[in-house]
Amino acid sequence: MNPPPPPQRRSAWNLRLGRFLGIDVYLHGTFLILLVFIGFTHWTISHNALAVLEGVGFIVTLFFCVVLHEYGHALMARHYGITTRDITLYPIGGIARLERMPRHPWHELWVALAGPAVNVVIALLIAAGLTLTASWHPLEEVGATQGPFLQRVLATNLFLAVFNLLPAFPMDGGRVLRAILAMRLDPVEATRIAARVGQVVALGFGFAGLFLPQPMLVVIAFFVWFGAAGEASMVETESRLSGVTVARAMLREFHALGTGDTVTSAVRLVLDGSQQDFPVVLGGSPVGLLTRTRMLEALSQGAADASVEAVMSRDFFTAGPGDLLLTVLPEMTAGRHSLVPVVEGGRLVGLLTSENVNEFLMISNALEAGKRA
Repeated sequence: MNPPPPPQRRSAWNLRLGRFLGIDVYLHGTFLILLVFIGFTHWTISHNALAVLEGVGFIVTLFFCVVLHEYGHALMARHYGITTRDITLYPIGGIARLERMPRHPWHELWVALAGPAVNVVIALLIAAGLTLTASWHPLEEVGATQGPFLQRVLATNLFLAVFNLLPAFPMDGGRVLRAILAMRLDPVEATRIAARVGQVVALGFGFAGLFLPQPMLVVIAFFVWFGAAGEASMVETESRLSGVTVARAMLREFHALGTGDTVTSAVRLVLDGSQQDFPVVLGGSPVGLLTRTRMLEALSQGAADASVEAVMSRDFFTAGPGDLLLTVLPEMTAGRHSLVPVVEGGRLVGLLTSENVNEFLMISNALEAGKRA
């Protein structure tokens, strides 16, 4: 099992509910708006406080099931050595952010199925309890907003399982489709097909949402459409970078600062060129980073003459020239390290930045297009 990632700065909209089984769970602020809306709707219909509490309680119970659904994904991913950064609840559902997607089709298949399987298990447990207590009510009495509480929870969990298994990549069913395709096809081609199918399903969601009307389906359609396109692009990028070393993409011409340099001298370098973040070296080895953000903070606090050593960040990640770019990118894309010093034999030999990796990709794509022309 991999160690958990270091803590990250979260949006002010994300409220931390706690850490369970080694995974942080957050609630997006817009979820509270949903609860207020549900409570207001029940009040306008019934003018009954108990009805309001039951309506809000049902939504809270439903989203507890969504959390368990996401833990199904997260714990199955952990089984395959993949850590989960966090789980966040939104009004349209939950998202478990994995450090990386499973690279083996069978692993992705089981990770994708684990979430809906949790909903099926919840439904079966409720059904067993209702059967043992002879508490079943006629099905015609059960609806989205009416009927016995537990039967509504049971029905909603079955709906979640079926809905999530629709082949709308990047939803669970779309990932199942990609995993099955990847058993026979190249992963990039499998992702392209799954993404196209997902976007067709998204169009169906969109039209259904407009004509029923069901605004939430339109929101889901946007999520699926752009999510499919984004992940297909990410997989193509990973394919393009497969086997590429850090040395091929790193900057070789750059400025480095010494620990005794001042913030003012760094500002001068920024104004004279295009570099905005600087490695700080001592005896040729990196000991810190002076980022643009740190520089501006020092200037705003009247510390223009302070030494670089006093304001630099000592939390940084290094790579070697022979490291594979794909092993370094997760550290950069997670937002923890936008500037990576490249070290060989203890000495700084290059820099890796997000901008330079993007330039490398654009040039690689252009060269590939030229070969096909």
